[in-house]
Amino acid sequence: MNRRTLFKLGIAGLVAQSQPIAAKEKASEFPFQLSKSEWKARLTPLEFAVMREEATERAFTSPLNSNYENGTYHCKGCNRELYWSLHKFDSGTGWPSFWKEIDGAIGTRKDRKFFMIRTECHCSNCGSHLGHIFDDGPQPTGKRHCINGVSLVFYKA
Repeated sequence: MNRRTLFKLGIAGLVAQSQPIAAKEKASEFPFQLSKSEWKARLTPLEFAVMREEATERAFTSPLNSNYENGTYHCKGCNRELYWSLHKFDSGTGWPSFWKEIDGAIGTRKDRKFFMIRTECHCSNCGSHLGHIFDDGPQPTGKRHCINGVSLVFYKA
């Protein structure tokens, strides 16, 4: 094996690791399913980029970042309950942050993009990308669910 072949294999591996959830996981793994054209009709271009292609909204652009009303945060894609306002905190990062999800509401997988290993989280019902989970949150969990606001809908209690 020469350097050129090794380089090509390395690039192929990086590309495979960086494909969005919709391309990596079978749609049949999620109870709520839509075709790509149905998702595009349902979501704005930014929502589609974030939720179906794993983009990230710009920090401090979501009105939900500064929302501290009592209520529930739902998935914008399928309306599944994801987080209670009781578990929201100001992380100072510019994205809505939570220290705990509603049991069973999210799924996770390793995200190896950008030469890092992070924990990506997505809606367990429709597979929509939500954000990432980090180990620098408050107690009692020590977790910080850093979530794209465009992936959420807030319902006041």
